[in-house]
Amino acid sequence: MNRLNPRIHQFHQPLQAPLGNKTKTKTKTDTSFQKVLNDTQTLKISKHAEKRLKQRNIEIEENKWNEISNKMAEAKSKGVTDSLVITNQAAFVVSTKNNTVVTALGREEAASQIFTNINGTIVLED
Repeated sequence: MNRLNPRIHQFHQPLQAPLGNKTKTKTKTDTSFQKVLNDTQTLKISKHAEKRLKQRNIEIEENKWNEISNKMAEAKSKGVTDSLVITNQAAFVVSTKNNTVVTALGREEAASQIFTNINGTIVLED
């Protein structure tokens, strides 16, 4: 005779949820997700990049920084983790993982450089 231990309880649960005519409905969090995502995408500039910007007298307007930030987010959504951003004024190596500008070079200086450890390029021309 096979007896179960009374301290062990057996519960049978279905392997999958029951089928039905349930429809997915959007919640308030669905509509605010993009807003939260945008709010957390603040572009950071590393100390090294800040130093290079000053040394090389590179000045970028706020609207251009916003454009760079938006393109970095787009690149990140496509799987790019480290990118070269080229503008008319400068070239930047950026980490889309950390949303950080890693270093900066003047546009003329960048023309003669070889960039390594990047897996994407963003070109922003006026």
